[in-house]
Amino acid sequence: MTALPVIALWARVVTAVSGFQYNMIVRFRYLFLAVLCAGLISVAAAQDTSAPSDQSQEPAAQDSSPQNGQPVEQLPVDKSAPPPKDNRANPPRSDNVPAGESSSKQTAIDVSPPPNDAKAHPEAELGNSDVDEFTPYNPMKALKCIEVGDWYFKQENYKGAISRYREALEWKPQDAEATYKLAQVLSKTGDVNGARENYQAYLKILPNGPYAAKAKDALSKLKGTPEQNAAKP
Repeated sequence: MTALPVIALWARVVTAVSGFQYNMIVRFRYLFLAVLCAGLISVAAAQDTSAPSDQSQEPAAQDSSPQNGQPVEQLPVDKSAPPPKDNRANPPRSDNVPAGESSSKQTAIDVSPPPNDAKAHPEAELGNSDVDEFTPYNPMKALKCIEVGDWYFKQENYKGAISRYREALEWKPQDAEATYKLAQVLSKTGDVNGARENYQAYLKILPNGPYAAKAKDALSKLKGTPEQNAAKP
């Protein structure tokens, strides 16, 4: 029976000790939070006090520059000089072209032949035409004209074939195929001189070309005067 009071007393002591430890832990937590809040408040207060001091220094630095620096230099003004002319209607140009004149004249390409070119190249017949135009070099268009001329030739439309072969020679001068086929169709129409000239021109361009044998054979048949050839069937 004497053991029960001792056990009860011991339980009370343990309970008191554990409660004291719990209370100490809670107090330490509150104390830590209080110290942390005080530190944050002091840091914020220090930033608020330093900001106005920095702003107050900036105007001082800006105001000190004009006072310490030299005065601004001003250009002299001639009050006796006449006022500038009103050139809004014809403003000056940077390319030195007079007002009212187009600048395209300076960039225009001169396609006129050089002096004495007609006398130096009489075979070109430059003096017989007053047209200063030229056909650009285009082999693709020449090839297309030859194809259309071949179609006309198969349809026995010799006039259309001649027109297409001549057009091909305009796009690509001295084209061997167009020259030979033009000679061939001219021979069909009875133009012996034109056929002979184009056969000979083809042989000059391609002496050993694919149509060289046929061109030589055609020339051998076209020998003689134009009147004699025209009388032949």
